[in-house]
Amino acid sequence: VCPGDTSVLAGVYGPAEAKISKELPDRAALEVLLRPKVGLPGVLERSREQLLRQTCEAVVLGVLHPRTAVSLVLQVLSDAGSLLSCCLNAACMALLDAGLPLTALFCGVTCTLQPDGAILLDPTARQEQEARATLTFAIASTGRKVLMSTTKGSCSVEEMQHCLATAQRAADTIFQFYRDSVSRRYSK
Repeated sequence: VCPGDTSVLAGVYGPAEAKISKELPDRAALEVLLRPKVGLPGVLERSREQLLRQTCEAVVLGVLHPRTAVSLVLQVLSDAGSLLSCCLNAACMALLDAGLPLTALFCGVTCTLQPDGAILLDPTARQEQEARATLTFAIASTGRKVLMSTTKGSCSVEEMQHCLATAQRAADTIFQFYRDSVSRRYSK
């Protein structure tokens, strides 16, 4: 998935037999691995892995595959900004392509609050650095519910609500992209 110049490669493995230490008796154990472009994963990657895992667990119907493991591996190919939302979108597309049962699709939308109060969608790395606040939302396709949100910087409650409303409107475009991609893939 490539919004702008940020690209992430995603792969889903499973459901497969789980190691006894990771096995859950009532549902599939979901593991998310985020690999940086170079080097080893650090604290930031581990934090993003946790956000991605919690978001995916909210929509994956793991109860249909108890005592199994599903691994989602995300490899960052290039990071020019909005990386977390790109990872969310890549994760959803990978889960969809793997055929795992989902309660809903989800997408990631990143927006920034500029110093003048303007809201900017899909910011570059430079725009994220210059912004007062950067907000990333994971939005479900059913009811446009918020599955996850994270904020870097400070903003008022009203500004956050404006950013959320903007992100929910932008989610329609992403869900349309999902539909177009799936119909292209399976119309062959």
